[in-house]
Amino acid sequence: MKFYNREKEIAELQRIENLSFKHNSRMTVLTGRRRIGKTSLIKNAFKDSEEPMLYFFTARKTEPVLVNDFVREIRLKLDVYVPEGLQTITDVMKHLFELAKTMNFTVVIDEFQEFQNINSSFFSDLQNIWDSYRLETHMNLVLSGSVLSMMKKIFTDSHEPLFGRADNIINLKPFRISVIKEILRDYNADYTNEDLLALYSITGGVPKYIELICDNEYVNAESMLRFTTSNMSPFIEEGRNLLITEFGKDYGTYFSILLAISEGKTSQGEITAALGGTPIGGHLEKLEGVYNIISKFRPIFSKPGAKNSVRFRISDLFFQFWFRFIERNRSMVELDNYDDLTAMLLAQYPTYSGSVLERYFRQKLAEKSGFKELGSWWLPKLGVEASEIDIVGIKTNGKEAIVAEVKRQKRNYDHKNFMEKVERIKTSVLSNYDVETRLYTIDDM
Repeated sequence: MKFYNREKEIAELQRIENLSFKHNSRMTVLTGRRRIGKTSLIKNAFKDSEEPMLYFFTARKTEPVLVNDFVREIRLKLDVYVPEGLQTITDVMKHLFELAKTMNFTVVIDEFQEFQNINSSFFSDLQNIWDSYRLETHMNLVLSGSVLSMMKKIFTDSHEPLFGRADNIINLKPFRISVIKEILRDYNADYTNEDLLALYSITGGVPKYIELICDNEYVNAESMLRFTTSNMSPFIEEGRNLLITEFGKDYGTYFSILLAISEGKTSQGEITAALGGTPIGGHLEKLEGVYNIISKFRPIFSKPGAKNSVRFRISDLFFQFWFRFIERNRSMVELDNYDDLTAMLLAQYPTYSGSVLERYFRQKLAEKSGFKELGSWWLPKLGVEASEIDIVGIKTNGKEAIVAEVKRQKRNYDHKNFMEKVERIKTSVLSNYDVETRLYTIDDM
């Protein structure tokens, strides 16, 4: 797949590079979940630079082996003498900063958080080197990492040595809807909205997942879905491979929570009940604040402290899909029963994708801009059907609001029921707004 989008991020990385070479060294931290395209972004941002770029991948090797890898890259890219006897990565970085007194170059250290496992003292060493050399050198230092919890701790925890050292922190996000459409159009000029919804539901806009689907020419909805649960699918173990690294030995409890949420248990009480009464408050806090995998959502205009109205959702659509259809049916995977797994997915997907469609339209409206608040609304004391409104948006002028119902098919829309809910929200929180009502279906994607 060709390189798409990321114009703003490329421009920012090039701007920082310019400042590094013109004034003094700068440190940029690039984060984002695995498969989001950090390495591709870096390589595309600096591919036309007049100055060399050194790329170091922090594999889980012994430090002496890594030193040899790094030294080899320095000799190759800078064509300079590197003294024998460098023993540690700290020695390598000191040498690079000495070179940066008279040379301009970019240094990229990918999967930077892995030094926690290789030699955690390197973080303190780098702080000392950076503080000593930063103002008298011209290095564009880019530190990239995929384990969000660790990268966040390294650079934003006030007790960590590298706290406050990063000049810029860029958090790479999934592709916007317009980019997903562009990619699908390039691979299938006659794509339908069903195809678009399937690609969005499975990948959530994560570039690597889109690449896996499109480069394998699975460009209609049914073939995409069949591919995700086939015996050769790269998605079968993807969630486990990514999240066990994040969660460590306590992954079982986290997986159980995420399974419950993926099945529609969105309040803390429902999740606790699904886990047999296990206390989960601390786990929920970490899933949201440390791992950034779930998020709280409340009715629009509700007070932050109103706990009885809080719901949780899996922020990453791929993980939502993976827990709902793959991890939930792990027994089928263990039995190599991929035929029944695929049949189950195809049967349940239409209902599942209806809830994803709500998220799609909320995201689409947010990307168009023009709103200062955008969310959903419900009254906790009433049943969901009686009170819930899928989308409520407050426009930036502060006087107008939209209230929208989302249905997969127009034939499922009950106008009378919707207007009763509209009157209820007008009375409750929108009495001072001019309210526009809308219906969104798959035809409006």
